[in-house]
Amino acid sequence: MSNRTESNVYTIIFAIAMVIVVGGLLAFTASALRPMIDNNERLEKQQNILYAMGVNDNDESSAVFVSTKEAPQLFEKYISKQLVIQGDNVSEDENAYLIDVKKEQASAKEGNERRLPLFVGEKDGKTFYIAPIRGKGLWDAIWAYIAMDKDMVVQGAYFDHKGETAGLGANIKQRFFMDDFIGENLMNNGEFKGITVAKGNNDPKNENKNDNKVDAIAGATITGDGVSAMLKSELKQYVPYFETLKNE
Repeated sequence: MSNRTESNVYTIIFAIAMVIVVGGLLAFTASALRPMIDNNERLEKQQNILYAMGVNDNDESSAVFVSTKEAPQLFEKYISKQLVIQGDNVSEDENAYLIDVKKEQASAKEGNERRLPLFVGEKDGKTFYIAPIRGKGLWDAIWAYIAMDKDMVVQGAYFDHKGETAGLGANIKQRFFMDDFIGENLMNNGEFKGITVAKGNNDPKNENKNDNKVDAIAGATITGDGVSAMLKSELKQYVPYFETLKNE
């Protein structure tokens, strides 16, 4: 009886010790890798922003980012301003690209005034305004970087997702879908309409850029609805800023 008790006590003590040791090692590893993880996230955001404004290595059909080695220099070259919009206040912040859109959305739900990052890019004599946005797909988060001109006409887009279905909703990050948004007008007769990912759009070549619609991906209705909702709810937040551009 005592041997069994001693054996149980030993097992419990050993298990607790292992939990402490393994937990400590994991915490140390996470802490040691944090700078590398943060740097990779920074580079990825820079690549996404650049991609949306047309600074990429695309071939005829594939979406290809500039390399992580080139991204910081190209970001500095093409992004002339990083803005933070908070209510009526617009300020420049060189770390605006580090703002966590997900956290800002959650903060706004709690009644706080949300911070909206916006990146101003200059390329080939044109000015681009790139907004990072986030929404919900079929299974998990979806997000995008939308480049617009001062009239809120889309100049480029990059979409991504966390867990949409391969070959269906996951195709939002394919060129055939993303390129359809180029030239689409987010406004209609002076009113913000967003863009709807529509089935039966009767415009498969997407030639009508003023109908506020793009063709849906077959078999990905819920993901498409999530993209539509994201574009409408998120980009509408930026309308007051674009209104100020008309007076400049």
